[in-house]
Amino acid sequence: MTKIKESSTYNANKEIALQTCPVTYVMNKIGGHWKPIILHHLLSGSKRYSEIKRAMPHITEKMLIQHLKQLEGDNLLIREAKPVVPPYVTYTLTEAGQELESVINAMAAWAFRDMERSGFACEMDNGVTAVSN
Repeated sequence: MTKIKESSTYNANKEIALQTCPVTYVMNKIGGHWKPIILHHLLSGSKRYSEIKRAMPHITEKMLIQHLKQLEGDNLLIREAKPVVPPYVTYTLTEAGQELESVINAMAAWAFRDMERSGFACEMDNGVTAVSN
């Protein structure tokens, strides 16, 4: 994959969009397939890495680690290494991360409505089918 020069028109336009468009700003922070799902799982409280991985069996180790680092870098979660034997790490949402709860819930509510219109079935985390075909 070719790296884009930092001085490119693309990067300049991206920077302008980040500064002037709130939707672009949000998508830069939580965009992609896995970030909203990670945030959703952390809304219920702090989780160890293994708990997040278990809740998301289809994500690869590399992608989970990469997205956790990006979310930490964007100040949406805190990574805390516990000084115990054996050592372990917990991930907790920051205040900014917790404020995304209404956004994540709105996305889920829209999905249920749209899936119903489309005739899809959708299972919630607790295994209950929310929409049937």
